[in-house]
Amino acid sequence: MVGSIAAIGAGLAVIGAGLGIGQIGGKAMEGIARQPEAASKIQTAMIIAAALVEGAALFAIVVALLGNNPA
Repeated sequence: MVGSIAAIGAGLAVIGAGLGIGQIGGKAMEGIARQPEAASKIQTAMIIAAALVEGAALFAIVVALLGNNPA
């Protein structure tokens, strides 16, 4: 039972990360379409934000899987 709850937690973390990165990418494309001369600054900020979302998701997955240990 504990393992299935950990798997659900890890899955939710991955879904959240996917949604977050999708939002980041979509808004960055909108910003570049509105102001093409700022594309490099927008891209840099987008990559940093995506890395932070991925780091938080990885942390959540590790915490969920560490909760799998019943001992």
